[in-house]
Parts: sequence; C-alpha cells; structure tokens
Amino acid sequence: MLLEIEDLVVHYGRIQALHGISLQVDEGEVVALIGANGAGKTTTMRAISGLRNATTGRILFEGKDISRLRPDQRVKLGISQAPEGRGIFPGMTVLENLDMGCYARKDPGGAQRKEDFERVFTLFPRLGERRAQVGGTMSGGEQQMLTIGRALMARPRLLLLDEPSMGLAPRLIRQIFDIITEINSQGTTVLVVEQNAQQSLSRAHRGYVMETGTITKQGAGADLLVDPAVKAAYLGVA
Repeated sequence: MLLEIEDLVVHYGRIQALHGISLQVDEGEVVALIGANGAGKTTTMRAISGLRNATTGRILFEGKDISRLRPDQRVKLGISQAPEGRGIFPGMTVLENLDMGCYARKDPGGAQRKEDFERVFTLFPRLGERRAQVGGTMSGGEQQMLTIGRALMARPRLLLLDEPSMGLAPRLIRQIFDIITEINSQGTTVLVVEQNAQQSLSRAHRGYVMETGTITKQGAGADLLVDPAVKAAYLGVA
C-alpha cells in the first residue's frame, strides 16, 4: 500500500470539512476522487500534501504515519502536488517554474535534472517550445501543463492532481488526461481529484465518490462509470 488514509477528520475553524474518510492508493494505480464543488476533495488533497492539518485520523505513506510532517518533508518522501487553480509563478519563465519543482531534491542541479526536463518536454512539447516564456502570459491549458510538469520535476512516487481539467476546453481536457495516463504508464502513481467524472473514471483503476466530506461509494473506475447513482449525479444521465 503506497498511501492509506484512516478515519481522517479536518476542520476549518469550527466547520468540519472531512468526516472520518478512509481511502487507499496502491502503487502503480490511478485513483480518482470525484464529487461536486464543496464535497471536500481539495481539503483531502491539502491534508495529504500537508497544507492542512488533520484534526484526527492518520495519513500513511508506505506504512509510515506522515500526518504531522511538514509539506517539504512529504515532498522528499515522494509526494508531489499539482494544485487546484494551477498556482504557477506568473513572473517566472517556464524553465524557472519547472526548476522550482526541484527545490526539495537532493540533486537539484545534478545529472538527473536534465533527464527530468527532457521528460517534461516530451510529455508537453508546448512547454519545450516556450521554455523562455513568462508563465503568466500563457494560456490556461499551457499553465496547467506547466503545473503538472513542475510537480513531476520532484520525481514523485505519488502525484496528486487537483482538478486538472478545470476551465479547459474539451479538446485540452482529453489531452491532459491522455498525458496523465502516460505518466502513470511510466511508473508514477496518481491520485486525481476531479469533477469531470467521465474522463477521470474512464482512466482510473479505482475511484471514490465524495459527498459533503464523506466517502459514499468506491469501486473500480469502470464499475462506477456504469453505476446508476453516479451516472445520474455526475454524468448527466438519468
């Protein structure tokens, strides 16, 4: 088991956002966490990455309790996140943004760094073409590519993707999910939070459905795609 969440509770002040959720991600999987806005998906990702403290419950990575580790310590263990809303450094170039993904590595300027740049540019040729362009002047789709590329520069074992399709045109959404599938085939485990249930569940080995801070369904991605309740709530099929 690569990642395991046990009875996780998270509060924002007096407001309880997560109500004792549990989920698992095995090494080599793509796991999708779907749900509507406000369901608690982003809070879950923030708790995993260390940006939001757990009230109670545990987060285990390779069997080790990481619930109290700082975010940078989790990155060093192999957890890297492409956050919701992209979060690039708008005044930095593509190369400078990607370089920021190396900050926690033991070899930030080592030989592997060149290999990682080439990997990112192979996955996202547009970034290679625009390596000297300032991130804030790029389109939404290009910024999303840059966010994922920056996360990959940390050489993660677990890649956390928070709403990678947000605000993108349908053609770009398919492209982003094709790349997520390719990243997984290269050996990176992926946990993706999405409102686009069709794309995420069709690519996922397993999935979880979240409603108001609670996991209400789980199963194989293909099974959830044909589940009547999931189809009615998230796929626009009655």
